[in-house]
Amino acid sequence: MKPLVKPLAPAGVLFDMDGVLTANNHFHRLAWKEVAAEWLGLTLTEHDLDTKVDGGRNPEIVERLTGQVPDPEWMERFHEAKEGRYRQLAAGVLREVAGLNGYLDALDARGLPFALVTSADRTNVEFGMAQLGLGPRFARRVTGEEVTNGKPHPEPYLLGAARLGLDPARCLAHEDAVSGVKSAAAAGCTVIALTTTAPAQALLDAGAALAVPDFTGWRGWLA
Repeated sequence: MKPLVKPLAPAGVLFDMDGVLTANNHFHRLAWKEVAAEWLGLTLTEHDLDTKVDGGRNPEIVERLTGQVPDPEWMERFHEAKEGRYRQLAAGVLREVAGLNGYLDALDARGLPFALVTSADRTNVEFGMAQLGLGPRFARRVTGEEVTNGKPHPEPYLLGAARLGLDPARCLAHEDAVSGVKSAAAAGCTVIALTTTAPAQALLDAGAALAVPDFTGWRGWLA
């Protein structure tokens, strides 16, 4: 990772899940391509996935793809189909982003609280936590069902900071998608993005202070 001007001294840290705790965007994209073709009659391009899919909640994504607000009952069935297919593809092959557990150990050693702020639903969160063995470490969570406005709106990160009892300006946030970076930055967090999903320049343009490939070496950057 590129050197920082000075070590970071956050009061707490907020983590997105997909693309941050685990580099799993490939499985989500495959599931979106399959289910969008079957349910929407759409052939999603890489541009569609980059600009309309990554980093949002499913009803908002469908609205961006179709230009129409989906019927809630239909949307529930679509959601189950898409997320069920994602879990089939990802089961047994999810791995943590390099350096993650060492970074979490460093946060624990310094007494710095951290929380999950994700657009994923509770089922996918429990699946991801179980696959990675991280469930006990992320007792504080914000999931997609808990907010009225999903990313890029700041609400998810405002709620995440509140779960830590902190002003968002005192929080460090880790994101991988442009919409997530915009959400965290709009909430007032300092954003260090991971390039597991989007190019570094796109993340920096969205408001990230720095873009890095993984968490390797992060112990040394905590003041």
